[in-house]
Amino acid sequence: MKERVVIIGGGFGGLYAAKRLKNAPVEVILIDRRNHHLFQPLLYQVATGALSAADIATPLRRLLKNQRNAHVLLGEVMDFDVTNRRVLLHDGTVSYDKLIVAAGSGKNYFGNDQWAAQAPGLKTVEDATEIRRRILTAFEAAERTTDPEKVRAWLTFVIIGGGPTGVEMAGALAEIAHETLRNAFHSINPSDTRIILVQSGDRLLPTYPPELSASAAAALERLGVEVRTSLRVTDVQERGVTVSSRDGQEYISSRTVLWTAGVQASPLGKALAEATGAAVDRSGRVIVEPDLSVPGYPDIFVIGDLAHFAHQTGEPLPGVAQVAIQQGRFVGSLIERRLTNQPVPPFRYRDRGNLATIGRGVAVADLNRVRLAGWSAWVIWLFIHLMYQMDVENRVLVFIQWFWNYVTRGRSALLITDRDQPAASSSMQPGLRLITSTGTFLRVRDPKA
Repeated sequence: MKERVVIIGGGFGGLYAAKRLKNAPVEVILIDRRNHHLFQPLLYQVATGALSAADIATPLRRLLKNQRNAHVLLGEVMDFDVTNRRVLLHDGTVSYDKLIVAAGSGKNYFGNDQWAAQAPGLKTVEDATEIRRRILTAFEAAERTTDPEKVRAWLTFVIIGGGPTGVEMAGALAEIAHETLRNAFHSINPSDTRIILVQSGDRLLPTYPPELSASAAAALERLGVEVRTSLRVTDVQERGVTVSSRDGQEYISSRTVLWTAGVQASPLGKALAEATGAAVDRSGRVIVEPDLSVPGYPDIFVIGDLAHFAHQTGEPLPGVAQVAIQQGRFVGSLIERRLTNQPVPPFRYRDRGNLATIGRGVAVADLNRVRLAGWSAWVIWLFIHLMYQMDVENRVLVFIQWFWNYVTRGRSALLITDRDQPAASSSMQPGLRLITSTGTFLRVRDPKA
């Protein structure tokens, strides 16, 4: 009877592990609470209307349909029974011989979870469409408001977190305001938009070399973004953000606040730690052995954002796609080689560099010995992000959309799609409500008024 390898999570780590086991004499069961793989590095482009969700999300069953030994289960994992080798779902159980936990991470508000309602993060398709709704609603609300102070608040966007996502989001927002929405409104000038990028450290992109951080900051400032470093957020409210520095506190009036400041490991990390006695770090990541297994459980592996692997440098590896991909491939190969009693060396991460795009034709690239900024880095960024798409169809769709956006300076997916959310409620007239149709506001009489 074939051994059963259960993989939890259809992200980069889980999928690459499954694909690595394609020719192994095992049964692979991939469990995810969503039916699709999401290319998270481009999620900010959905949030800013450059791409549609379907461009970067692919059904898991389509990705694995030609792999005869792989099965996909839609379900939510709640806990682990390691004594009886079972994964506990909300509606059943799945037994395993080998277990790979690649459940990823979520948003981290550093103990201030109440901020989530006012400052959404970016981890899922739903997050992206909600952020897009808030961005576009802000411009629509400003168009309907006659009070100059309220207009300024609606046209002020605060992005908290100066890592790659924050930098890319700020650059995309600047392009929307200064290019895409130019001449689209009559009562406001979108170029008056104020975009503030807040970073608690002393520079943007802290994991990049200092000269690339400086290049990214300069590029953002040329786009009109206010880069504010060494600022700590102390409060987030519906109408603004309070920040502090050595010079004191400052209140920034803003109706749109976006959170890109940190991530927290999936709660499954804590559940697995409790079941196995493993240790977790402050972010909830499971501290693993050199072969990515859980201490004392050689048949249970943790990979990707959920794994704390510090055996190589003394510091945990970053939560980026290339780490998850390499770890997924490694564990898949390890399981296959163990079936024939072949030795397996410890996991070793090969850092192939980091990339971040700032805007049209501008990016920074840290390729270890080669460091680039500007057009050449942007071309490399485009190529890498196309090649790592898991589905050929998505590569084609993204390439065509990027080409069209580059030529027209437009964004085809600037749609407000959530009809249940009130839009600009503080500026609406009594007895009226707003609904949306393909991104355009329609004013209708509320039958309940």
